[in-house]
Amino acid sequence: MSVYTVKQMAKLSGVSVRALHHYDAIGLLRPRAVGANGYRYYDRQDLLRLQQILFHRALETPLKDIRAALDDPVFDLAAALRAHRERLAAEVERYAKLVDIVDRTLADLKGDETMDDKQMFDGFDPAKQAAREAWLTERLGEGKAVEAIATAKAKLSSLTKAEFNAFQAEQLEMEAEVAKALTQGLPADSDAVSAVMRRWWGWIAKGWNREPTPEAFTGLGRLYLDNPEFTARYEAVAPGLTEYLAEAMRAFAERRTA
Repeated sequence: MSVYTVKQMAKLSGVSVRALHHYDAIGLLRPRAVGANGYRYYDRQDLLRLQQILFHRALETPLKDIRAALDDPVFDLAAALRAHRERLAAEVERYAKLVDIVDRTLADLKGDETMDDKQMFDGFDPAKQAAREAWLTERLGEGKAVEAIATAKAKLSSLTKAEFNAFQAEQLEMEAEVAKALTQGLPADSDAVSAVMRRWWGWIAKGWNREPTPEAFTGLGRLYLDNPEFTARYEAVAPGLTEYLAEAMRAFAERRTA
């Protein structure tokens, strides 16, 4: 039976060493054995458990719920895989619709197709948006949540199609840059990550239609950690990214107050 060190496990799976250490610390994926030298060793059963974790992360399952599911005494791997397949097939259909929207929007921007305002939002899930707003209301209170949602909606609705696409593209670029820094092992308060946080600060200012305070920027990082949807989004980009991003935001905000 093959046995892997944490570095070999990271290389095999694409999950960073930092994330594997985090999964060990929270009891989500403990190595089969730890040697006298302190090295972690993983076997095939650990590989299968990690695969399950990644399937759940891709399907936006919070870490605490993944652990509960995998540790359930009646957990059935084959049944879990069949359930994943069913959900992933539904996601394939949903993403195909979103790809179609992207293509049609690009065609509209080039003048090859005319797309009305309502069609711009075909394929997006109203239930997910409602869930986000309900979570904000519970978290912030009715008054603050309504104000925050209204401000964000007003700002985004004022953007042209090209501006909206650029706004989303910038988010993806920044997420990829932070994920790259994480996999390279750069500290969250490194100069390279701080440069991305400077862009993130400006990006948030665009979405909020006002510059965030350092306290609000730090709080937003904590919100990413607390909200299952945000956590699932960032963990799907790179395991451990949510915690790393929140720490990077806190460090950058702290510098702003210095």
